[in-house]
Formats: sequence, C-alpha cells, structure tokens
Amino acid sequence: MEYPLIRECIANGVYFSSITDKKFKHNRISVNLIVKLDREKVTDRAVVPFILRQGSKNCPDFTDLNKKLCDLYGASLDAGVDKIGEYQMITLGIIGVDNRFALSGEDMVQECTRMLCEIVLEPDITNGKFNAKNTELEKQYLLETISSEINDKRTYANIRCKDIMCKDEACAIKKYGYAEDAQKITPESAAKAYQELIETAQVEIMFEGCGDPNAAKEIFRKKFAEITRNPISIAKCCTRPQQGEVKQVVEKMDVKQGKLVMGFRVENMDSYTKMNAERVAIGLFGGTASSFLFKNVREKMSLCYYCSSQYDRHTGIMMVYSGVEAVNAQKAKEAILAQLEMMQRGDFSEKDLEETKLFFKTALKATGDSLGAMDSWYLAQIMGGTEVSPDMEIELCSKVTKQDVIDAVNCVKLDTVYMLMPQDEKEGE
Repeated sequence: MEYPLIRECIANGVYFSSITDKKFKHNRISVNLIVKLDREKVTDRAVVPFILRQGSKNCPDFTDLNKKLCDLYGASLDAGVDKIGEYQMITLGIIGVDNRFALSGEDMVQECTRMLCEIVLEPDITNGKFNAKNTELEKQYLLETISSEINDKRTYANIRCKDIMCKDEACAIKKYGYAEDAQKITPESAAKAYQELIETAQVEIMFEGCGDPNAAKEIFRKKFAEITRNPISIAKCCTRPQQGEVKQVVEKMDVKQGKLVMGFRVENMDSYTKMNAERVAIGLFGGTASSFLFKNVREKMSLCYYCSSQYDRHTGIMMVYSGVEAVNAQKAKEAILAQLEMMQRGDFSEKDLEETKLFFKTALKATGDSLGAMDSWYLAQIMGGTEVSPDMEIELCSKVTKQDVIDAVNCVKLDTVYMLMPQDEKEGE
C-alpha cells in the first residue's frame, strides 16, 4: 500500500506536503510553525496566530479582510495553537473552493495561497510593533482561554496530573502559556515572538483537497526564499521510563464532583507496530464505549461518572480520566488498576478485541472525510517521523493479536495518581 502524502523541502527548514482526493470540492492550505516548547516564550508565541488573523500590512482592517474572503467564494481563515510532544505548533490555515467551481475561471488555489502568504509573512508590524488594539484584544482572549482551562475542573485536573508527572519535562509546558505571562504581552513582545518564529521554526506547509498543489508550492517557495532563516530540527520525543515510587497527590478545592486522574508511562515502544498494538490495547482498556473501564468501572460498579483512557504516542504517556464521588475515589483507583491487571493476564476474549478493532476501523475511515482531520493525521506522522496512512493503520490494527495486546499492556507502568477532591469531604478508605 503506497503512502499518499508527497513531502519535499522547498526552502531552508520549510517543507511542502500535499495529498489529493478528488471527492472534495475545496482545498485546505495550512502553514505550521513548529518550535520547541519554551516556558519563557510559549505565551507570547501563543498570541501570535490570532493577531496575524486580524489582518496584514496591505489589509490591516479586519472587516476589509473578511470582505476579501467573501470575494473568494466564502473562503475561511483559521488560526490555532497546538502541542505535539515537546513542541509548540503555531498554525494559520485557509479553506477555499477549488478552481473547478470558480464561476469566472479564477485560479482559487493561487488566490487563497497569496492571501495566506500575506497573512503569515507580511503582517501589520510597524517599528517592531503589532497593532496595539489588535494585540490588546487577542491578549484578553488568550487570558480568557487560559482561565477557561482552570475553570473547567475536568481539564484542570488533567493538566495538574500532567504537571506533577512530567515535572521538568518540556511536554508539561502548557500550549497557551500562563496567565502571569499573558498579562505582560505587549505589541513589541508579540512582534518579537513572531519574528523569532519566522526565523527559527521548522515550517510544515500542508495542502489537502482536490486541487493541483503545484501553484501553491511555487508561491511559498519564492516567498520563503526571500527570508534568512536558521531553523530548528525536530527530533523524535524520547519516552521516559517510570522511575521511583508512584507519585500520589490529593488537592482540595471548591468542587462538587471529585476528579481522579492517573498517569502511566508506556515503555519499550521502539516500533510503529508496537505503538499500533498499544493503541488498540488502550482502546480496549478504556478508549471506547465497549471498553473495560466503561463497562465495568462505570456501568457495573457505578464508581465513576465517566472513566476513559487516552494514549499519546509522541510522549509515551497514557492517561486515565474519571469523575468520582470522594467516598469512591480509592475504590475507583483500585478498580481501574484491577482492569489493567486483568488485561495483563489475558483475561479478555477475542470478541472484546474484535469489537475494539472495528471501532478503530470506523474512526480511521472517517479521517479521510475531513480536510482538517487529514491535516492533523499527516502532521502527526511528520512529527513522529513515520509514514502511515489511515488505511495502512487499519491494516495494522487488523493484524493485532491477543498476545500483542497482552504484551502491550504489560509495558504500561503507573507513574502518578492525582485526586482533586471537594473541600468538605474525605476520599474513601
């Protein structure tokens, strides 16, 4: 089975990747600036894509910018910040209709690419400063985004467990940064962060859709040839083994529902085949509606409001998330570990395994139905140094055996247990 993504270097540290699928009527083009997570710089970097989204040097007015997008048959710009392993990713993208559907024969690929290039590479910066009004607006939005993570106690507990588990590791740095640093953002500091991103980031340009990517590739090639860059190189994230005693932390807060989050290190994942088996195993453990955590800990034992697991192959970490009553917290922890031990012994059926494989097959097939999902999938492949399409992953999943799952779950080691409990209650004995 041939890998469908075509990737090539078009400038120093700049890569252009494309995948064509004629079933779409649109094309998505994204520019992804990838840098190592840095506690001192992460917050200023996080505000950059949202300021850029407000306009460019040639079109600094947000209203005029949106009029131009409307003229491009309703093309849409998006901006975002993500974290993959130990890297922060700053993204700006555009989705526009393909040339085939332009009423007057316009070259929509070129028009959309030029607009995206203008947004990314010709920002509204004067005398080393972003527009003050736009900076203040996006600074406030960033502060609200950071606050929302704290206000949502489910998200907060997940972050706290990761903080404790990965102390002194780059992957624990928050992708949007920190409120105390966001308060200090200025038009100068944001512009400085932007300039550093352009000069040092590894740039991954993605083109997905039904159109011809060559016009877009050549526009980006010429634009980046004009920029002097000293880009970083992306290294595969090294999984750390579990060390020492299991860390156990209980925090009290004014909450009605307790949160139990457990962090596990997944060791010895030295091949994609093993990672794929681990993905299936963790799906069977707690990643689907037919998983053991859902069926047994939540449904049969009624110990949790929710209970699920998630595996991040870029860091080699599995997290188990659950919402519990304080009196059931210890019982829930023991029950979760008992389900893992059961799988490690091989106490599950071939039917259980086949149901999980079917779930992954359905989910993986859906990846090809969305330009955004395709973008995320292939960026993850690039970041992981692998070349596996969703169809290839389906084939790998279909070959996972019961023994593969047993071997995979025996690579899982408990590292951290974090409980967020109500102030006026005690967790169960």
